[in-house]
Amino acid sequence: MPADTPTATTGAAAGVIHDLGYRRYDGPRLGRAQMVRALAWHSFRSAFGFGRGAKAKIVPVIAFVALLLPAVVNAASLANGNGQLVFYDTYQPVLRDLVMTIFVAVQAPELVSRDLRSRVLPLYFARPIKTSDYPLAKYLAFTAACAVMMEVPLLVLYLGTIVNAHGGAAVWAQTREFIPGLLVGLMWAVVLAAISLFLASLTGRRAFATGTVAIFFLATYTLAEILLQVENHGIRQQQAQSIQNAGHFVAPAVPMAEKVSGLFSPFTLFDGVRMWLSGHGTGQSDNVLYPGSFGAVYALVLLVLLGACLVGLFARYRKAARLS
Repeated sequence: MPADTPTATTGAAAGVIHDLGYRRYDGPRLGRAQMVRALAWHSFRSAFGFGRGAKAKIVPVIAFVALLLPAVVNAASLANGNGQLVFYDTYQPVLRDLVMTIFVAVQAPELVSRDLRSRVLPLYFARPIKTSDYPLAKYLAFTAACAVMMEVPLLVLYLGTIVNAHGGAAVWAQTREFIPGLLVGLMWAVVLAAISLFLASLTGRRAFATGTVAIFFLATYTLAEILLQVENHGIRQQQAQSIQNAGHFVAPAVPMAEKVSGLFSPFTLFDGVRMWLSGHGTGQSDNVLYPGSFGAVYALVLLVLLGACLVGLFARYRKAARLS
C-alpha cells in the first residue's frame, strides 16, 4: 500500500546498530604515578635501543664496551700480580669524557626529539598526566641510563679488584674507595642527563639535536683546556724564574685565573667538585689544579647549571603543550 512506502524507506535510511561483542573495561585504572613509571621505563629502554632494530643498539653497545674495557684490563693486571691501573673516582677520564659525550649526544635526541617532531604530545596529554610529568619521566629515565653507563664499569672494577685482594682489610679499603667513586658517577649522570635533554629538546630534528649536544660539550671542554694550558704555561715560567733567582724551586700560588678557567666546562666542574669534596687532588686525572676553598664555587656553578637546564627542559614542554 502507498501509505507504507515512506515508513519502509525511512527505516532503511536510518540504518541498524550491530552488537560486535566489544566489552567495556571493568578493571583497575592506573593513575599518574603508574603512567610516569611506564613512560620512564619505556624511555630507559629506548636509551639503549631496546624495542627497536639492531642499528639503534650500535652506539649504546660500543659505548658501554669501551667504558667496560679499563675495568677488565685492570682485573687482568691484578691477576698477573701487577698493580692497580684504574681508580674508582677518576676512572680513565679522557675515555669517559669522550664516550659519555658521544652517548648523550646520540641517545638524548632519541628520547625527546622524535616526540616533538612527530607531534605526539597531545596523545600523552590527553590522558590524566600533567605537562611536567612527561619531562620528569624522560629525565629520570636518562639519568638512570647514564648511571648504568657510569656505575656498571665501576662495579666490574670493584669485583675484579676484590677478587685479587688479600685479606679483609684490603677488601674494606677497596670498598671505601668504591663508594665515593659511585657518588662521582652519580653526579655525572644527574648533570649530563639534564644538559643533554634540555639541548636536545630545543629542536625536533634529531641530527640538529645531536650536533647541538656534541658541540656544547666539546666546545666548552676545549675552551676550558685552552685557558688552563695558557695558565699552566705561565706557572711553568714562574717556576723557572724562581729557580733562576733563588737557586731552588719555589712553588707559586695557584692564580685565580687558573681556578676560574675550570668553570667553563661540565667536565672540569666535575673534577673540581670531586677534588673539593675529597679534600685532595689525585694528580692522575685532574683537569684543574686542586681548587681548595674555591671548590665551593665549582659546586655552586654546577648546581646552577643543573637547575637552569631542568627549568629550561620543563619550560620547553610547557610551551610544546600550548602549541600542540
